Parts: sequence; structure tokens; C-alpha cells
Amino acid sequence: MTRNLIILITSMLLTTHVVAQKSYQLKSPDGKLNISVFVGNKISYTVTHENDRVITPSSVLMEVEGRESFGVNSKLKNVRTTSVDNTIASPFYKRKEIRDHYNEMTLNFREDFSLIFRAYNEGMAYRFVSTGKDDFIVKNEEATFNFDKDYKAYIPYVKTKQGDFEAQYFNSFENTYTHTLLSDINPERLMFTPVVVEIGGGKKVCIAESDLESYPGMFLQNSDASASLKSHFAPFPAGTKQGGHNQLQQIVTKREPYIAGCKAKTNFPWRIVIVVSEDKGLADNDMVYKLASPSRVNDITWIKPGKVAWEWWNNWGIYGVDFKVGVNNQTYMAYIDFASRNNIEYVILDEGWAVNLQADLFQVVPEIDLKKLVDYAGSKNVGLILWAGYYAFERDMERVCKHYADMGIKGFKIDFMDRDDQAMVDFHYKAAEIAAKYKLLVDFHGTYKPTGLNRTYPNVINFEGVHGLEQLKWSDINTDQVTYDVTMPFIRMVAGPVDYTQGAMRNATKKTFRAINNEPMSQGTRCRQLAQYVIFESPLNMLCDSPDSYENQTECTEFIAAIPTVWDNTIAMNGKIGEYISIARRKGDIWYVGSLTNWDARTLYLDLSFLGEGSWQAEIFKDGLNADRIAADYKKEIINIPSDRKINISMAAGGGYAMKIFRK
Repeated sequence: MTRNLIILITSMLLTTHVVAQKSYQLKSPDGKLNISVFVGNKISYTVTHENDRVITPSSVLMEVEGRESFGVNSKLKNVRTTSVDNTIASPFYKRKEIRDHYNEMTLNFREDFSLIFRAYNEGMAYRFVSTGKDDFIVKNEEATFNFDKDYKAYIPYVKTKQGDFEAQYFNSFENTYTHTLLSDINPERLMFTPVVVEIGGGKKVCIAESDLESYPGMFLQNSDASASLKSHFAPFPAGTKQGGHNQLQQIVTKREPYIAGCKAKTNFPWRIVIVVSEDKGLADNDMVYKLASPSRVNDITWIKPGKVAWEWWNNWGIYGVDFKVGVNNQTYMAYIDFASRNNIEYVILDEGWAVNLQADLFQVVPEIDLKKLVDYAGSKNVGLILWAGYYAFERDMERVCKHYADMGIKGFKIDFMDRDDQAMVDFHYKAAEIAAKYKLLVDFHGTYKPTGLNRTYPNVINFEGVHGLEQLKWSDINTDQVTYDVTMPFIRMVAGPVDYTQGAMRNATKKTFRAINNEPMSQGTRCRQLAQYVIFESPLNMLCDSPDSYENQTECTEFIAAIPTVWDNTIAMNGKIGEYISIARRKGDIWYVGSLTNWDARTLYLDLSFLGEGSWQAEIFKDGLNADRIAADYKKEIINIPSDRKINISMAAGGGYAMKIFRK
């Protein structure tokens, strides 16, 4: 066959495909973002923002067992559009209500499925919905995000062994970010979402997901060195065995050749593409929360966010007492006393209160009398939260929740799930539901990023899935936590709250930091730790250091103890990924402002015009003149806010700045 004939046939085929393909348009309310959906032999979409191509033609497909896949040769019945502009109440969030404003297009197909696209001013989302009467199996889903150039991206790789997908499915969803070209992404390594791509002109694209229920979480991969990211899902577990950390995990021994077994009428997770013109738009974005299912907890009056005195990070670090410190009642009573003196709502009993290696939460070590501790804490107006390994909690969930709720325990910190296949996602929903039944809070530690479960079950008050301060107990200087701190708020925090566990009173410069498990320290300055209570979204927020460390630092402790953990409003003031960030948050009539920098000393201009009329003062904590050498050096001042509402702040290398603003 001649070359010209090949070209002619190829041209005819392409022309036929284009003719058979129909396109449907959807714009954001402000008209700046446009989605084009193409329906032909396959279904694809594009996204543009103003004059910029955000996503180039990218296919969507759901491979279903025993039938034609959703999105292949699918016959369109009709297209419906609607516009929505309403308000969502968000009582345990970074603002008390959210405007939910979007245009929606639903494409209904004869093959018992629909595709829903939504266009917001800040991005777009789409999801599959099954409309048939029968249950079915999803073999795989293809979610593709193609770009027109080989842009740079911020990639959170799975830490575990490359090339071995089973090993990568079993991970803690904690890692720092690799800043690399799309084409240079390691094809043998999975990455977890959210992921941010720089598309030029200062614009950023964040890929995320929401309303993940009874379905595996979405990893991303680039297996062909292209300017593209493609979905990857852990297959459904066919067999597990007890093992892992202290026999508290379930290790997958075999997997099915499919990713999910699904009920009829399933709403599948939203695939999200957020588009911002400035980095700060990522630091205060509501799309994951907005797209989640509404609350299934009718009475939420018992849900109490707050701060937690926590013993694990400081290694039960009390001294100067006449008893042996450790996992025993005397030690926890000291933590309760500290919490009570400082109006801290909770104390956590972390790993150690239940007998080791038994995975049985009814076997309490003899040094602990839980009922006595609960009664003592209650007399001091402090609640107790229990740490629980995943398998110990999962194997007898209902009985555990009823027993400890009846005793007066306020919640569980559940740890070491370390998977996001369908079975594990199901566990999260079941745990949330049963805990809510017994009026128990849940902090999911050792788990995947939030995908809106905190809206659906608002008793789920926090999530880990973050490279938090605990990493510095055993990581050396090669762990650059300071840079991570000014990267994560633009990426991981898009998904929701973080159980980062800040509050270190031992602070170190880049030169003086070292990892010490028993007496740990933070990287960066003291004011950095204070500012993190404003910057990091965390409705259940830890004070990671020991009571003695805090009571030797009264000014800092009083400031931390007074900071709210949920807010009436949030404003991202400025920021650049990997360099710096400033966020303002309001509770009642009081504003808090936090700023962080990377390892570069920095001066920032802050515009406080959001304060409005009146005279204002601020209590500020700023890096001391010698914080570049002694990271704990800081200065506290009371200042008047200028009438023009403009101030300049300075931060040392690895520094921070924290401010509490109130009316005169």
C-alpha cells in the first residue's frame, strides 16, 4: 500500500469519526470556564479557561463486566441542563456556609448510565451515574487528564516499592512533593491525589475527587512519558490476612480482576479539575466539600470540635513528678490536668492503652483504669479519645462503640488502614455511621485523603493522609518539612482537613535540626508552629508537645489554646506554592492571621481591608532578631492596625508570623 493511500484512508476515517461525533457545551456562571463534551464512538471532554487550554481531548470510560462499557458506542437519549445557586451549611469547616453556584449538564444514555458535568467559576467536575435496575461489576474506569504541553507538576508519589503495584496500594498516603515535568514522571510509581499541574501564565490545575463511596480511591499514573495523567485503581481484595503494624492491619493476599462491585443506581465519585489564576485560590477552595453527599447525621448538636493534649509525639514527656511516667493513670491524669487548666477540650490515649499484639480493644493494660480516667476527665470538663488500630476496631465495631460510648469516651482515633480499595472505603463509611449512632467523634489517621466524608458524616472530624510533624521524630535533615509546609496547603489541603499534629516547643534551624524520637523538635521557628494553627485546617487539632514544654512557654500556650478549630470565614491572602502563604480566618468578631515562609527569609505585605470599619488591635507573634540562629526566638507585641489596613511583616528563614486581631 502506498504512503499516499494510507494517508487518504486515515483522513477518511478521521473525517467519518468527526462527522459522527457531536459536541455539547457547558459554561461556568461567570462565563470564563468552558467544558466541551464530545459523544461519538467514545466520550471525551475538553476544558478551557478564558483563552487558555486547560484539558485537551480526554476520554472518560467505565469498563463494565458482561456488557458494553459506559462510554463506548453509547447512544445518547437526551441532554438536560440546569443552573443552581444556593447555600450549604458547613458547621465544622473553614467557613460556616458555602455558596454552591454552578451550571450542570446531564447526558442520559440508553445503556443505563448518565454522565453529569458541572461548571463552577473555580473549576469543573464530572461523574458517572448508573441508571439501570441491576447490580454490576466495574472492571476498570478510565479517567484521563491530557494537557497541551509538557508542563511541570507537583507529584506526591506513593512511598512504597516502585513497580510493585500491590506494595504501592498498601501505603500511608504521606509523602513530600516532587516538582517535575509530566513526561519525567516515573512510570513505575503511582501518585495519590490531589495533584497540581502548572499550565503557564501563573495558572494552576488541581486534580482531585469527591464523594468517594463504595468505590476505590483514584491514583494517577503516567506510563507513556506523555503530557497526560491517567487514573489507576486498586482492584477489589479477594483475600486478606491479619498482620502489619502490631497485627492491627489487614494485608491483601489476593485481588479480584475488577475494581468494584456496584449496586444499581450508583452515583460514582466526582472527578474534579480546579483551575486558578493565582496560587492562593487553591489554599481556599471548597469544591471537594461542595460535591460531597449531604449530612446523614440528623442531630449534630453533640459534635464538638476542639484541641487535644496528645502524648505520643512528645513520648509521654512529663518530668519533675513523683511517679514513673508512661502508659498509666497518673500520667494521663497529668495530661487531663494540663488540658483543664488551659481549656483544651480533649486528651487522647494513643497506642499502648490496649494490650499489644492482641487486636482486641476490650483487653486494657493493667496500668490503665479507663472508667476512673473518664470520670476524672469529666470532673475537669475534659473529654477522652481513644486510639484504635484498624483491625481491632473493625472486627467488633458495634460492640466497641457501644461499650466505650456508654463509659463516656468521646471518640476514636482510628489508625493503620493504609489502603483505599473498595473494601477499605466501605469500612470508613461503616465506621462513621456506627460511631455517629453512639455519638462518637472519629479521627481517621493512617488513611487516604478526605473526599467529603466529613460533610456526609460530620462526626468524622479529621483525617491524616499528610506528611505531618511526626515524620521529624525519625527523619533526618533530608526531610525538608519547611518546604512541605508551604506546599501542602495548596495541594493536599484542597481535599480537606489535615491531622498534621503541630505545636512543637523545641524548634530548630536548618543547621541545628536532628531527628530525636524521645525529645523531638520541629524544623523552623517557634512562630512557624504558632502560625500553623491558623494556616492548617484541622477541626480536631493536636498540641503535640508535653504539658511541661507548654507550661514553660506560657505566652505561646495561651495563644494556641485560644485559637478556634472551626471558623465562620476564611480568606487566602497571598501565596506561592513552595515559597510562602498567608491565610486569615474569622470566628465571631476575632480574626486570626497566619503566615509561613520556606527556608528563605521574607518580608510580606498584608492587606487587612477585610476588617472593615472601626479601630482594631492585634496581638502578634513574630520571629525574633536571632531566630535565624536560635529558632525558638520570638517577640510578642500588641499593635494598632493602621487605618489604611496595610502592614508589612518579616519572617526568618523557616519562619512564621501569627496574629490575633480584635476590636479596640
